[in-house]
Amino acid sequence: MAPQQTGSRKRKAPAIEAGAASSSSQGLAAADAEGPLLPKKQKRPATRRSLVHYLKGREVGAWGGSGLSGSKGELRGYAVQKLPELLRERELALGTLNKVFASQWLNARQVVCGTKCNTLFVVDVHSGQITRIPLMRDRGPWLARAQPTCGIHAIELNPSKTLLATGGENPNSLAVYQLPTLDPVCLGDRHGHKDWIFTIAWMSDTVAVSGSRDGTVALWRMDPDMFSGSIAWHSDAGLPVYAHIRPRDMETIPRSSTSPSNRKVRALAFSGKNQELGAVSLDGYFHLWKARSTLSRLLSIRLPYCRENVCLTYCDELSLYAVGSQSHVSFLDPRQRQQNIRPLCSREGGTGVRSLSFYQHIITVGTGHGSLLFYDIRAQKFLEERASASPDSSPGPSGRKLKLTCGRGWLNHDDLWVNYFGGIGEFPNALYTHCYNWPEMKLFVAGGPLPSGLHGNYAGLWS
Repeated sequence: MAPQQTGSRKRKAPAIEAGAASSSSQGLAAADAEGPLLPKKQKRPATRRSLVHYLKGREVGAWGGSGLSGSKGELRGYAVQKLPELLRERELALGTLNKVFASQWLNARQVVCGTKCNTLFVVDVHSGQITRIPLMRDRGPWLARAQPTCGIHAIELNPSKTLLATGGENPNSLAVYQLPTLDPVCLGDRHGHKDWIFTIAWMSDTVAVSGSRDGTVALWRMDPDMFSGSIAWHSDAGLPVYAHIRPRDMETIPRSSTSPSNRKVRALAFSGKNQELGAVSLDGYFHLWKARSTLSRLLSIRLPYCRENVCLTYCDELSLYAVGSQSHVSFLDPRQRQQNIRPLCSREGGTGVRSLSFYQHIITVGTGHGSLLFYDIRAQKFLEERASASPDSSPGPSGRKLKLTCGRGWLNHDDLWVNYFGGIGEFPNALYTHCYNWPEMKLFVAGGPLPSGLHGNYAGLWS
């Protein structure tokens, strides 16, 4: 929403952003490391070190013993519940990039990110170095019908982590890169979406689905011949050459009677167990599709909280979808008529849920107010801080929600900030994306200021 420029004393509130996962050797820009790194081995209480070190060792087979197999589930569940309170932040400098909307771990030290300013880059979380990845271009002109400022809202790796799907230079297009080289493979452009791609989900190693602001869901199939080679094709001029593909199927979200014009597809999540695709649209509905060679819609459900449903995740172990809205996380099991898990309220200054992820029975919530919350599905309550222990007792729950508050990041103090927010010394960052690296016990979190007109960024490694 454009700010009022002149005269009136009564100013309109700026709009809130709707956005919500080895690198190429040809990087276009690099940022300086953000300073001295923390020691790799941080001192922790012995009781905590033993748990974390045991689990890290077990990931690489360093621990054995006949009595452990029966308790693996309990140990892993205990670690998942204890990890959040051990995490400590180290901010990463991203220069003047604007709002990180999507991120994914590529390996133990590299995370690929997409921004509102339409930049695709890889950040080395050890050194802080940033490598930009060239975006793929449509075959035909698109600037007249698309707005390039919406940026990259989705990044997803296929199950074998051999392909990466994201947006192109035109935010309406689906771009697929080969991993680990990040060579371009193919681009779905003119025959695909007519508006921005908000979300992507892989159904298999060669089949992806994208959801768009135009109210459609598109199914794409990648021909293995396109990425059978180890390097990308190049033209005589030395520029990369990639295939242009069209969707195998496109389905339109049904119009609701309550909001017929607002059926924008905001988030997707795939159930490998049931071969079903869940979709959330901004008119307040959850849709379920049977995903085979084509998509067939099974049902549409009116969500209990309908404002700003912008994120969706799925837990295979619990057969449960979770939807993030302005003030709640709602849980859906499409096979149960009566939902037995009550919604959780996550009001953080009315800024809403901006990112969600499941791991076992813990759901991580990134808010628009710069905080991370952790909810235990089994206990149906938030994880709590530990109270200080007396010499004669171990620490117990304090009754306060465990909340990790992220750092300040970078904010451009431009005219809009001066005119509308000049009196605010600090501005919390919306956490549009977060992703775990569980073998390394690390969490990458990123985002930027919530109002759409403000320019800034935040990225942090929690470990």
